[in-house]
Amino acid sequence: MAESGLGPVARNAEWLMHDLLAWYDRDRRHLPWRAAPGERPDPYRVWLSEVMLQQTTVAGAAPYYARFLAAFPTLAALAAAGEEAVLRAWAGLGYYARARNLHACARAVVAMGGFPRDVASLRQLPGIGPYTATAIAAIAFGVPGIAVDGNVARVLSRLAAIKAPLPAALRDVTRVAEVLGRAPAAVARPADAVQALFDLGAGLCGKTKPACALCPWRKGCAAEALGLAAELPARAPKPSRPTRYGAVFRVRDAAGHVLLRRRPPEGLLGGMDELPGTPWRATPWSEAEALAFAPDLATLATPWAKAAEVHHLFTHFRLHLIVYAATAETGTRLTAPDTAALPSVMRKCLR
Repeated sequence: MAESGLGPVARNAEWLMHDLLAWYDRDRRHLPWRAAPGERPDPYRVWLSEVMLQQTTVAGAAPYYARFLAAFPTLAALAAAGEEAVLRAWAGLGYYARARNLHACARAVVAMGGFPRDVASLRQLPGIGPYTATAIAAIAFGVPGIAVDGNVARVLSRLAAIKAPLPAALRDVTRVAEVLGRAPAAVARPADAVQALFDLGAGLCGKTKPACALCPWRKGCAAEALGLAAELPARAPKPSRPTRYGAVFRVRDAAGHVLLRRRPPEGLLGGMDELPGTPWRATPWSEAEALAFAPDLATLATPWAKAAEVHHLFTHFRLHLIVYAATAETGTRLTAPDTAALPSVMRKCLR
């Protein structure tokens, strides 16, 4: 029976990484941003994919990645673009501070003459934290190190049977990653070592019903030996999300154009376009209160009428919006929605 803890991982690190890489060579995923075997990775594409994959699944990110590259095929093209164009290309991916940081980072890297090649220097760039810096350094520049995202944390928690709940257990998980990253097999193939762990966590070692019988680490996995694979990693109870309330005003003309405004550059959804509306608060708005915030337009062809209720989930709160709709006369200066940088919650309100 396998032992639990860091000791067995340290003793077996070399064969664990050898077996993982052998599995990866057979079963690696083919992803649009991943370099083929023998191909030199493009640091721009590596960085872009890692930023997009924060808080986003591979399936969700892939179409945005393709469209973003079509709009900004090079780092220089992204750096030269206006922020509005970048936000518009990002619209729908959420967590819009990522897009603003992406743009700032592109400009900083162009000014430097290219991406730095070490973790410490990468971490100084806008929007690049410890995980992203380690991933870029390993995948793009061959710097040994294991980047720990949610999938990797789950795999390593099971490998070492770490029973403390995440995120409190991240310190222990990071120690396991450091030990594996120093194994000669991982040092010889840093990019593949990182991506193999990504694939293992995204596939066989998923959140529920891990496919232990097919796993290259089955014989060294302490959680599998203890019958705990499906139970780990433990998670602390999530705090309840409060609800905020607001109202928005959808003015549309016969051509489908709508009235929009720009949010402040900082804060939630900063710099994005939105329907005009009330502030968001902890208590519902009465119709009379909400209509006091309605746009004062002399060109409305119909009065305001309640059209829909929209619910949207943010990381720290739930949002409940009442949508009031009216029709504008031809000639009102409105915007085509397709040309706007609209976040997902506003797209819901338009639908």
